[in-house]
Amino acid sequence: MTEQELISGLRNGEEPAFRELVSLFQDRVFNTALGLLRHPTEAEDIAQEVFIQVYRSVRQFKGDSLLSTWIYRITVTKSLEHLRSQKRKKRFSFLSSLFGEDNRPIHEPGDFDHPGVLHEKKEDAAILFRLIAELPENQQIAFVLNKVEALSYREIADVLTISESAVDSLLQRAKQNLRKKIAALPP
Repeated sequence: MTEQELISGLRNGEEPAFRELVSLFQDRVFNTALGLLRHPTEAEDIAQEVFIQVYRSVRQFKGDSLLSTWIYRITVTKSLEHLRSQKRKKRFSFLSSLFGEDNRPIHEPGDFDHPGVLHEKKEDAAILFRLIAELPENQQIAFVLNKVEALSYREIADVLTISESAVDSLLQRAKQNLRKKIAALPP
């Protein structure tokens, strides 16, 4: 099935076209979301949301880019929305846990002591993805799309709607920042 046939089938609500879409893109969507979120269950949820949005909004797809580029954009957007939502929830629950109903402090926050942070024998991949998550948002997205999804600079430029030279700059800064972060890791 060609891309145009797939898009036409999706616009007509044909189930085989939707199954083909999921078959073609499920791994790419999941891996992209996983690279940004680092949690398989959250990545699965985002993947489902992506395919639902594609199905619902395929009629608005103008064809200015490849279908895959459009799907990557949706995946990145949904993943970032999820991350922002999680950060807001964490901040709110932390503040709520410090104050009672009358806004009086319940207790002072103690020192944060996480056993996973103190554990010296972490897997390299887990460390790398934690460091990637600390990068600025655009560097993080460009790095994941390039290194995890193996997208070309042109494809990343299309997803992020920036120039290829801007992609190159983002990737260079991401690598430089990662080198600094890795060098700062305890031996």
